[in-house]
Amino acid sequence: MRYPDLPLPDDPKLAQNITHFGRALRRAGLPVGPGRIVDAINAIAAVGFTSKRDFYWTLHACFVSKPEERLIFGQVFRLYWRDPQYLEHMMAMMLPAVHGVQEDRQAQAAEKRAAEALLDGQERPLPEPKAQADDEIAIDIDASQTASADERLRTLDFELMSNEEMQRAKRMLARLTLPVPPIRGRRMILGHGKTPDWRATMRGSLRKGGEITSFATRTNRLRYPNLVVLCDISGSMSQYSRAVLHFIHSVANAQGQGWAAVHAFTFGTRLTNITRHLRRRDVDAALAAAGGEAQDWAGGTRIGDCLHAFNRDWSRRVMGQGAVVLLITDGLDRGGAYDLGREMERLKLTARQVIWLNPLLRWDGFAPKAHGIMQMLPHCTSFRAGHNIASLEGLATALSGRDNGGEKQRLLAMMGRDAA
Repeated sequence: MRYPDLPLPDDPKLAQNITHFGRALRRAGLPVGPGRIVDAINAIAAVGFTSKRDFYWTLHACFVSKPEERLIFGQVFRLYWRDPQYLEHMMAMMLPAVHGVQEDRQAQAAEKRAAEALLDGQERPLPEPKAQADDEIAIDIDASQTASADERLRTLDFELMSNEEMQRAKRMLARLTLPVPPIRGRRMILGHGKTPDWRATMRGSLRKGGEITSFATRTNRLRYPNLVVLCDISGSMSQYSRAVLHFIHSVANAQGQGWAAVHAFTFGTRLTNITRHLRRRDVDAALAAAGGEAQDWAGGTRIGDCLHAFNRDWSRRVMGQGAVVLLITDGLDRGGAYDLGREMERLKLTARQVIWLNPLLRWDGFAPKAHGIMQMLPHCTSFRAGHNIASLEGLATALSGRDNGGEKQRLLAMMGRDAA
């Protein structure tokens, strides 16, 4: 990673600047305390700051302890040490402005959280109104039909949310429901159906001296399927996985949605069963326990190996008859010992539905060019986006049986293959 020259101040206040930088990291979510700040100051004093690369990686070694903290550290570092106009840029990005006055720039991943930490407690000064000439016409803006904040949050990418927006999004996800219609089982029960029940009919006739006055019928027993969630927690999926697992926790603890059982697994470089952790009522405690159980969070991706472990060790235990599999991954496999396409085919054969949520579908020009996506796509029932709240709300359509496969048909046509 290469960085340009750092504009160091002439006034020697480097220790104060590092202290303020550490406080900004703490507000952004990193566990930075006074001890780490003192260690960073001593490390810079020992290493020096004549080399820009050494300066970055020295602070990185002192403040970053987990892979998922690298992105936030890099954004805060870029805004604090390298962009002299970061305050104005971030105020313009975080607060509403009139479109057309200046060129819009979409926030990068974790940039809004970094800016939120640096702008803690500061307000953007409003521009003074210009005096209107006599011939100018004052135009009142009618905002009655504009989208509400919640509506905008529904379509906002999880990766681009600030800390405050993510907290609001989690509250919205906790209110979402994922009802599933019952399916007809093979077993029959006494009820209003079209299949005659001759034994029940004869037993009823014995009470009336052997005279048959009515026919008893049977109908199929209605039952609810299991929901099996396979969630990718690799580095490219970290932020999306946290939001989706928050949603899955609400589904697992909700009443009246019809699921027989909800089983959840995470995978990166290995498969981890987190079902028992999601049964906790407190969502923060549940996800903290799940994160402690999954040691490969924000690491590499071996989808084929993890699906093989699931098919071998857990498929017969949790799939049952007619289970629905919710697969959350970007499909960017790093390779492994087992064939990804074969493991996906085996997963599809044991499931009623395989619904694949891929956050890469948020891009308009998405094409199935990655080898892992090309192997997995033919073996899923539905292929849908999974990058915001609105995409998770669309799962009800896929579960109702009215789904046409999402983007699967179009992408298979791009690959030159027919639908499986």
